[in-house]
Amino acid sequence: MNTLLILGSKPEPILPPRASYQSIACANASGFSAAKYGLPTPDYTVISAILTSGISSGKQSLQALSGLKTDVLYFFPRPIKQGNLIRKLIHHIKTIKMSPFYLKYKLKSISYEYNQFINKSHTYYDKLIKQLCDNDLQIAQQLEKKQSSTGVIALIIGITQGRYDRYILSGFSFELTHAYAENPEIDQRGTKVSKHANTDVAIMNYLSNKYQNIYTTEVTVNERSGIPMLQGGR
Repeated sequence: MNTLLILGSKPEPILPPRASYQSIACANASGFSAAKYGLPTPDYTVISAILTSGISSGKQSLQALSGLKTDVLYFFPRPIKQGNLIRKLIHHIKTIKMSPFYLKYKLKSISYEYNQFINKSHTYYDKLIKQLCDNDLQIAQQLEKKQSSTGVIALIIGITQGRYDRYILSGFSFELTHAYAENPEIDQRGTKVSKHANTDVAIMNYLSNKYQNIYTTEVTVNERSGIPMLQGGR
């Protein structure tokens, strides 16, 4: 059985026994935890455009990736701004730092290595989620309210690759907490709760019920999304 461990960024992730999985996928700077605990190089890592946007938490996450590596890097862009041509052009200029080219530049400056860079549109991932969730109306409505987190995109990519028989989610908490430092967004927003939480829970629940091969080591994920706990570490 080829099992993929999908690692999130929460502090002190509950890791399954090493023998229970063969491959690793990371979300944003969770590669920090993978390196900290001596895990293998990730098969792939999904990095959101927000890391190079200039916000404090993005800078913090980017720094945590210094000197690390992944085999394949997936760029997860921001949603396309709706409106007329002028409005779209202004949005493009404002978000130039969140482009794949700028991300490559910043990763090179911190000696982050990858063998392949994959750049798909935000619409591509949005459609992918809807397809895997059988165009469920509630999922579609939730995506209209807020996009999914990078961690869920990592799960979506793993499922669509068709290379894995089982998935284990570790290091997920639906919070803004990071393993590598105190996230400044927590004080700025006055809450630890991630804006992606409700969307992530809905998608995780649907995919878990559909595929019956997704497990978690985190009690919070089990309680909120219904994903079953990995039993016996196997």
